Amino acid sequence: MEARVLGPHVMTLSTADTDGRPDGRVLICKDVSQDGRWFFASGANSAKGRHLAGNPHAALVFYWPELGRQIRVRGPVTPAGSEAGAADFLARPPASRAEALIGRQSEPLDDPAELDAAFEQAYARVTADPDLVAPAWTLYALTAEEVEFWQADHDRRHTRLRYERTGSAWLRGRLWP
Repeated sequence: MEARVLGPHVMTLSTADTDGRPDGRVLICKDVSQDGRWFFASGANSAKGRHLAGNPHAALVFYWPELGRQIRVRGPVTPAGSEAGAADFLARPPASRAEALIGRQSEPLDDPAELDAAFEQAYARVTADPDLVAPAWTLYALTAEEVEFWQADHDRRHTRLRYERTGSAWLRGRLWP
């Protein structure tokens, strides 16, 4: 934030389905807790939600090319609870809540008019009931088991520091570039 990087909270979330096929997409990191949990939100019925239900492990990558830095995080993912999910949902702008209420993310769309009609209907629901929460909306928490901090070097002698959780402590080690 201090370096004025555009979208410092933008990350790539990688999951894998039950067959082990990987998938990645860009999301917003909602928060990071003192105990090493990294939070993001989505519908439980989305592809990422279905992947996490069948294979509850994921990886996150933050990349800031302006600084030549990245952070990689891996660990198990669990829902943060219905109250946390509802609070996250209600903090979103009305249009974002309407899109989530539609609940058809990543499904085939044959006619954009169908999307327009579904959005108008969902937006009307949000407007009529500002406390309405999408039933499948979930705030997820990835508990870091491994975190790597990477600093680029023009001579490709990158600095890589890896932290691995061992119980309540962290082991720190340096990796070859």
